[in-house]
Amino acid sequence: MTELNTNTSMQKLFEPKSIAVIGASTNSAKVGYKILNNIKSIGFKGKVYPINPKADEILGYKVYADLKDVAGEIDMATIVLPAKWVYEALKTCAEKKVSVVTIISSGFSEVGNLEEERKVTKFAAENGIRILGPNIFGHYSAKVSLNATFGPTNIPKGNVAIITQSGALGVAMIGKTAVQNIGLSSIISVGNKSDIDEADLVEYLVEQDDTKSILMYIEGIQKGERLVKVLKAATKKKPIVVIKSGRSIRGAIAAASHTGSLAGADEIFDAIMKQCGVLRAENIQQALDWCKYLSNAPMPNGENSVIITNGGGVGVLATDACEKYDVKLFDDSQYLDEKFNEVTHGFGSTKNPIDLTGEATSKEYEHALNVALKDESMKGVLALFCETAMIDADSLIDMIKRVYDNYQKAEKPVIFSIFGGELTENVVSQLTLENIPVFRDIYDAVSCLGVSYRQYRHGLNTIEEKHKAKVSISKINDIIDNALADGREFLLAHEGNQLLDIAGLSGPKSGIAKNIKQAVEIAEDIGYPVVMKVVSRDILHKSDVGGVLLDLDNKEEVLDAYQTIIHNCKSYKSDAVIDGIEIVEQVKPGTEIIIGGRRDKAFGPIIMFGLGGIYVEVMKDVSFRALPVSHRETRLMVEEIKSYPLLLGVRGEPRRDIDKIVNTIYRVGYILQNCPKITDIEVNPLMVYEKGKGVKAVDIRVMLSENEGS
Repeated sequence: MTELNTNTSMQKLFEPKSIAVIGASTNSAKVGYKILNNIKSIGFKGKVYPINPKADEILGYKVYADLKDVAGEIDMATIVLPAKWVYEALKTCAEKKVSVVTIISSGFSEVGNLEEERKVTKFAAENGIRILGPNIFGHYSAKVSLNATFGPTNIPKGNVAIITQSGALGVAMIGKTAVQNIGLSSIISVGNKSDIDEADLVEYLVEQDDTKSILMYIEGIQKGERLVKVLKAATKKKPIVVIKSGRSIRGAIAAASHTGSLAGADEIFDAIMKQCGVLRAENIQQALDWCKYLSNAPMPNGENSVIITNGGGVGVLATDACEKYDVKLFDDSQYLDEKFNEVTHGFGSTKNPIDLTGEATSKEYEHALNVALKDESMKGVLALFCETAMIDADSLIDMIKRVYDNYQKAEKPVIFSIFGGELTENVVSQLTLENIPVFRDIYDAVSCLGVSYRQYRHGLNTIEEKHKAKVSISKINDIIDNALADGREFLLAHEGNQLLDIAGLSGPKSGIAKNIKQAVEIAEDIGYPVVMKVVSRDILHKSDVGGVLLDLDNKEEVLDAYQTIIHNCKSYKSDAVIDGIEIVEQVKPGTEIIIGGRRDKAFGPIIMFGLGGIYVEVMKDVSFRALPVSHRETRLMVEEIKSYPLLLGVRGEPRRDIDKIVNTIYRVGYILQNCPKITDIEVNPLMVYEKGKGVKAVDIRVMLSENEGS
């Protein structure tokens, strides 16, 4: 197999010096004509080779009957043929040593034709060819004035890059961005992602000076582990915004049938995007607003923001929006009064929001904004304007232009929201065309300021600690291999306890009794009360069949419990192999939490933390992260669940041992990541005691597979 050079391939995709269009058409209604016309129309300077055995000339280009007839080198080929002919066309690309091929054609995995897509992908990989698609509308690269799409011809140049899994939506976004004056550095349709995916494209785009922000529309994730690694690195350099369809169960089914991809659980996707520093938008308009703002606005260098308004009501709405989007407001009332008292004339309010009242003129409004501009302690400004008779449209436009220009020069973020009738509508329309961040809705404005702060905070937390848990992975793998050799895909209770010991995680004292006499001896050695559990490869959910009995306080109860468990389990499954009865120390009550992990189909190994015990499936108060995870990120996991205040101590209860929780999550994650035959691991419940008194694992469940990483 020929080794694929991703960097070279991406460069030839975005900066080709020569292009072949296989399936170029003389019919202006055909995709093969539209793509060739778009390439010609916006002035691509490279060589263009249309391929069509039934034509001599199209749009002034000499046409070749076969790719082999082209004398020069070809960096990129675009295939616009029915699916059944794509493989043969790809073979000619291999003969010409083409580096990258975009397959516009549909009719592959999105309609269930997996075999043909795999055949094409396998051949390309064996011959060192990178494939974009199939089932795409093409791609656009402003760097070389290349529009190799069958979408609109004229795409405004700019600094937003768009990666989209939906072709139709991508074509529509070209039109949408043009109307909203959002210039693009590139737009790429990935379609079925048989080869080139978001990770490949982000790696290239994040290094391009012309790209200031990246927008991704995703329906499903296929190689999530690599994507996470790429996104973690990329978001340290540039903001990345994502829209993910498939939030609902119906949406996930629709996404899978549309692209042949599996849309993973939405809560996992959401958590991992946050972990990577990716900004997830609710809808397309919000995503476009964010990208446009982040591409042009300076990043804040501190948290204190100020609201300046001429209307008290909109100021209150803005305050609510700031809380929703986590924009921290400057709250030193005395300091603000000293700075703004002069411009409010004693009639307005110098508390944040700064209310100039409806009597404020354009001059007074500008003065207040300049006070905030020059003050180093005010890090961001939200300027609100309600239409009044005191300011006309021309003076408002001129004032906002001057203010915005001054803020840009000072590299301080400012964003405007203007509310009113015809006057303000004209102002918003005109200023939007000049890329000044002006919004009709206050929440839209504040959400943009909010994501700039999220990006700022992400930039402050980019150091990943490199810890290695002191856990003998080889010893754990020995336990796993013995279980698999025994024909089991799970660990028995005593094996789980051995794993806990190896991992340095505290569990209750225990022993396995092979008969009723041993049960009493082990119980008295441990000390009452004890718990008794069946040990059987045939009974995984022990409590469901009466295989677990609690609160056993003396010898007589142990004798009765032993016989009861045997009877219950044989009644459930008469031929069940019972390896013994486990006698376990009954741990004292604490706060019950769950720590688990599994191999997600999209993202690989992930770790989970949440409120545990019997209520976990009801409360669903859990957080997720992709592995590996740092100690800092692990602590954030703990802090983000809704029941976190319970761990801090409520109504006189002591604070719980949060450090031990973090350490346990980290160790469980380390085991899952480094033991590929473990498919699922769950410690539930983990009893957490007051600070300094540690944790104790009450039960552990470990599922296995011979197929590593499956």
